[in-house]
Parts: sequence; structure tokens; C-alpha cells
Amino acid sequence: MGRPSKFDRDQAIETVMQEVWRAGFGPASVKALSEKLGITRSSFYNAFGSREALFETVLERYFAQSPDRPLRDAGPQTPIRPLLTAVFREICRVRAADRQARGCLVINGVADRCRSDAAGDQIAALLAEALLGSLDHIRQLLDWARARGEIPSDTDTRALALAVQNLLAGLSVVSKVVRDEELVWSGTALTLEGLGLYSEAGPGDPGQL
Repeated sequence: MGRPSKFDRDQAIETVMQEVWRAGFGPASVKALSEKLGITRSSFYNAFGSREALFETVLERYFAQSPDRPLRDAGPQTPIRPLLTAVFREICRVRAADRQARGCLVINGVADRCRSDAAGDQIAALLAEALLGSLDHIRQLLDWARARGEIPSDTDTRALALAVQNLLAGLSVVSKVVRDEELVWSGTALTLEGLGLYSEAGPGDPGQL
């Protein structure tokens, strides 16, 4: 069985993303993914190069449509409180609307694969890089906010960024079992308020920030 004559690489990436999001990275072997896509192993390697290269592309696809995407799109002049309020409100909505209760693909993967004995695990390294990259960008947003005077000048942006990242990770887990959007949002808003990052003006539309 070779690669189908009308093989759609873009659709294949979407299929793999959905499969990994549902079942995790572990079961997604080259053999399993090849069978899922209806191609041979050789066609798999011809199309994607390697399993790790495919997963890197899958993560790029996931980031492009994840509800926290506005955090990555924000720049030096983006107000941080309205941004975070809007993004977290949208995350609560999206997680509650997901009938499969999958949470965040990246957080799921980190929890599953990033352990003390994960040395040499390329997938674990890829996931760790993704999470640390997110943490670094959140800190950059907070540094810009501090420079603009939006948050106090003595703010420890490294610690505050970690607190925001912890909230992102916690939502991914809690939303798997607490399915009430408004309840999850009320707890999230309370946390943002405690961090000094809640916007009283309301969440607005994250896509417009």
C-alpha cells in the first residue's frame, strides 16, 4: 500500500493532531499513524521526514488554533490586563465546550512525558521547549507591561509569568472534570485578580486585542 494518489498532507497533519490530542503521543507510533492515514511507513517518512518532525508540525498547528494564541500574537503595546482577562475567559469557554474534555494538547503531553527519566526522549524535549517558550513569552509581555507602567515597577516578572503559566496548566486539568464554564471562569477571574492581572473593564474579544 503506497501513499494515496490524492494524499492531502495538510489534512493528514490535522488528523494526526486530533489523534494525538485524543490519545496522547505514546500510542502515536509511526506504524499506528501510517495505518491511521492509510499510507505505508516509507510514504510516512517521505511525507513528514520523521515522527518527531511531524509532531513539531502538529504543535505548530495546535498553537495556531489554541485559545491562548493571542498571547503569542501580542506585542509591546498590548495592554496586559485586558489581554489576559480575554484569553482566560476564552479558554474557559473553549474547554467547557469540548465534549471530549481533552484540555490542552501540550500540557497533556508534558504531564505524560516530561519526567526525570525522560533524557533522550525527543518528544519530551519538544514539549518542554514548547512550554518553556510559552513561559518566556509571557514574561516578555509582563516585562513590556512593567516598562509601560501597567504593572508595578518592582514586579518579579519571572515569578508572575510562572504563576500565569501555572494557571494555564491548571485550567487544562480542572476543565477535564469541572465542566461548568461559569464556575471555572469565576475561579480563574479570582486568581487573575489576586495576581493583579484582571481587567475590570471586562474580557472583550481576544481576537481584537
